[in-house]
Amino acid sequence: MHRVVIIGGGFAGLNAAQLLKHADAEVTLIDKRNFHLFQPLLYQVATGALSPGEIAAPLRYVLNRQKNTRVLLGEVSDLDAGEVVLKDGSRVPYDTLIVATGATHHYFGHPEWATLAPGLKSVEDATEIRTRILLAFERAEKETDPAERQANLTFVVVGGGPTGVELAGALGEISRDTLKKDFRHINPADAKIFLIEGEPRLLPSYPPKLSKSAEESLTKLGVQTRNSSRVTEIDKDGVTVKTGDKTNPIRTRTVLWAAGVQASPLGKLLESKAGAKLDKSGRVLVEPDLSIAGRPEILVVGDLAAVPKVPGVAPAAIQQGRYAAKLVIARLRNEKTKPFHYHDKGSLATIGRNQAVAEIGSFQFSGILAWLAWLFIHLLYIVGFQNRALIALQWAFGYLTYNRGARLITGQYKT
Repeated sequence: MHRVVIIGGGFAGLNAAQLLKHADAEVTLIDKRNFHLFQPLLYQVATGALSPGEIAAPLRYVLNRQKNTRVLLGEVSDLDAGEVVLKDGSRVPYDTLIVATGATHHYFGHPEWATLAPGLKSVEDATEIRTRILLAFERAEKETDPAERQANLTFVVVGGGPTGVELAGALGEISRDTLKKDFRHINPADAKIFLIEGEPRLLPSYPPKLSKSAEESLTKLGVQTRNSSRVTEIDKDGVTVKTGDKTNPIRTRTVLWAAGVQASPLGKLLESKAGAKLDKSGRVLVEPDLSIAGRPEILVVGDLAAVPKVPGVAPAAIQQGRYAAKLVIARLRNEKTKPFHYHDKGSLATIGRNQAVAEIGSFQFSGILAWLAWLFIHLLYIVGFQNRALIALQWAFGYLTYNRGARLITGQYKT
C-alpha cells in the first residue's frame, strides 16, 4: 500500500491524518509530543483560566478508530532515501511525506532573550509564564522596598498581535478582578501593564477600526500601549524601549514575548536533504500544490509553509492539512488536482470580558457580539467533545465568579 508519513500532530498534520481515514494508504503520524495542542487558547493556560489538559487531546485517542493509521512518538533527526530517521535511530519509509512541524519563537537576533522573556508556543511555555505572573504578585506581597515592589508589579508584553493583545488583556483582568481580594499588603490593581508594538497600531493585520477598538478596550483594563516602539534590550532589571529617537527603560521582573515566530528547524533539514528553498523566516517556499519544487512526494503545510497571502493562523493550517490529504487521495486515483486556495474565514481576537474584535468577510464588529463569536468559534475548533464541555463550564464559572481556577505556581522557582 501507499505509505504516507505525516510529521507533526498540530492543526495541519492532524487534519491531514483524519481526512486520510478511508484512503487506500498506510498512514503514520509522528510527533515528539503524544498530544494535539489547541494553541489559540494557550494564553488562557498562561493566565490561569484553563488547565493544560483542557486544551490538549492525546493523538492516539483522537486517531484510535482509524485502522489504517498509526501514531509514533519520536523526533525527526534526518531524511534519507525515502525514509524518515528518528533520533533513536528508527526509520520510517514513505511514498508521500507531509511535513507539518509549525513554528517557534523568533527573537530577532537575540536568542539570549529567550530565558528572560518566554514566548508562548507549548504547554511548558504556558505554565512557565503562569508561574512568573503569579510569582510576581507573591514577591510584591513580601517586598518592603516600594521601588522593588513596583518592579514586581510591572509587566511588559512585547508584541501587539493577537497573542500579545490577549495576554495583556488577561493580565489586566487578573490584576483588577481575579486577585483583588487575595492579598493584604498590596493592591493588585496597582500593577502596570505595558504592551509594546513595533507598528503604528496594535493588531496591524486587522482593519484600523478594529485596532482602535482593541486599544480602547485595553486602556479600560489599565494596559498602557506603546506603538511604533521597539525593545532594544532585555535584562534581569527590565527592558529598554525605543520610540523614535527616545529610549525609555522600564523596570520590571516579568517580560512576556509575543513579537514574532520563525519556522521550525525542520525547514533547514528539507533545504539540505530535499533541495527546498527557504524565506527569511525559515519557511519553505512551496509550489501551488504545497509540494517542494522538484519533489512532488514531499508536501509542506501549516506554519512551516510559505504560501503567498496566507496568514499563519489555525484555519489556514487546517485547510492546508486537508488539502494535502485530498491531494494524496487524488493522486492514488490518478485524478487531476487543483492548486491550494485559501478561504479566509475571518479573524478574531479577544481583549477581555465581553470585549473582542472580529473581521468576518465584509463585516467588522467589536464588543460583546465579537466576544460571543470568539467563544463559539474556539469551542467549535477544539478537538473532542469532552474538552469542549470542560472549557465551556470553566468559562461559564469564570464569567460568573471572576475567578481563574488554575492559578497554580509550578516548576522550579525562587521566592
